[in-house]
Amino acid sequence: MKRLADVRADDRVKVVDLGADGGAFLLAHPRTGVDLRVIASDGGGWDHVSVSLPNRCPNWVEMEATRRAFFDDDETVIQIHPPLTDYVNCHPHTLHLWRPQNAEIPRPPAVFVGPK
Repeated sequence: MKRLADVRADDRVKVVDLGADGGAFLLAHPRTGVDLRVIASDGGGWDHVSVSLPNRCPNWVEMEATRRAFFDDDETVIQIHPPLTDYVNCHPHTLHLWRPQNAEIPRPPAVFVGPK
């Protein structure tokens, strides 16, 4: 995950609150015109960013903008769909981005998605 100083240097990001291992931010999205509510943290061996809106889930374009604002371009970041027995939903319009700090996330070959 990007250093907090780098995130704060992005003029689209407004700091709402800072804590010991992260903070709360508003990210102004230039294409959709909404302020994404973002909570970012790096505790417990994971980089974690939650993204929410008051009336709907963030879309792909908004999640990708968040990913670019909070993670370096060379980092693999994932959204996780856990087994239903482990599912937690504290807010109906929140999505999460995750990156383990001490492991590489395995990825399928790019050709499985399509030609580059």
